[in-house]
Amino acid sequence: MLNYIWVGLLLIGFIAGGLTGRLDQVTKAAMDSAQSAIVVCFGLLGVMCLWTGLMKVAEKSGLINVLGRLVRPVLKFLFPDIPKDHPALGAIVMNLTANFLGLGNAATPLGIKAMNELQSLNKNKRSATDSMCMFLVLNTAAIQLIPANIIALRTSAGSKKPAEIIVCIWIASICATIMGIIAAKLLSKAWNDKNES
Repeated sequence: MLNYIWVGLLLIGFIAGGLTGRLDQVTKAAMDSAQSAIVVCFGLLGVMCLWTGLMKVAEKSGLINVLGRLVRPVLKFLFPDIPKDHPALGAIVMNLTANFLGLGNAATPLGIKAMNELQSLNKNKRSATDSMCMFLVLNTAAIQLIPANIIALRTSAGSKKPAEIIVCIWIASICATIMGIIAAKLLSKAWNDKNES
């Protein structure tokens, strides 16, 4: 559906440009936007390669396991129905670490792996578990220590101070995460109480 919307917008733009005699400006704007997209993509690609490589080194060196042990009490509170040494916990730690470093794109495959591991624990495959919902909340409203992608985008757009937004992102992501956890816990309790009665 979205493809049709984009094609429709492009056609409307070209038709409007042709009717108003500004087709050359429409074409120039399209070419300038394509060039800007390439510049932004290469800027993001460098940051993504760096952090994805660092995440792979952390995984191979055992740092992810150490992080998993350090955050185990928090994970036990957030995901009480996941067994102690289940692979889902490692996948969740890796995803949250990537999000913590501001690598939303690098975190995506790790998030899919975590969801697959959580699905393996799910007795009702047609419904999400409390842990799956909590993970989705944490993945969506992740606290970002280093918003690397946003800094890279701001740098490629010519910002003089691309990192000046860090404090605002910390505040926004911490508030979103806290409210998401509270909402997930309250809704989980309400749903379970309703099903028990």
